[in-house]
Amino acid sequence: MWQLSRTDALARRELAALGALIVPDEPGAGLNAALRHGTATVRAERPGACVAALNADLPALRPLELARVLDGAAAFPRAFLADTAGMGTTLLAAAGGSELSPAFGTDSRARHAASGAVELAIGGVDSVRQDVDTGEDLRAALALGVGAYTAKAAARLLITD
Repeated sequence: MWQLSRTDALARRELAALGALIVPDEPGAGLNAALRHGTATVRAERPGACVAALNADLPALRPLELARVLDGAAAFPRAFLADTAGMGTTLLAAAGGSELSPAFGTDSRARHAASGAVELAIGGVDSVRQDVDTGEDLRAALALGVGAYTAKAAARLLITD
């Protein structure tokens, strides 16, 4: 049974107020299955809809940079943006009529490329590439600029020696 934490419930209310459709992770089989389920749910309502999956660990994300990436992705049936480390994927997008076909996890950049998705070569979108998998990644995100809550939490975690 799907249960919401207090934080999840707050996020659900806030996002729903903005018009987001909240879909439970019914497959319960990990991220890629959840993304396929979410895509199917969207496409059941809007068959020709474009879809995109964006990592949640992008604390320096800037809306204008994200808009540039989405605009770039719109030129292709399927497209992805590699992370700063060059091994992962921070965004995967599919145009209407194309399957998202997510392959997130270890070496997702190579798997998405092998699946036929086009790798986006867009400069100046560091905030969309900078996910946080290590302490060094967090330091890089902080250098780009993060929100007040992330900065406060990071200050408690990082040793500056």
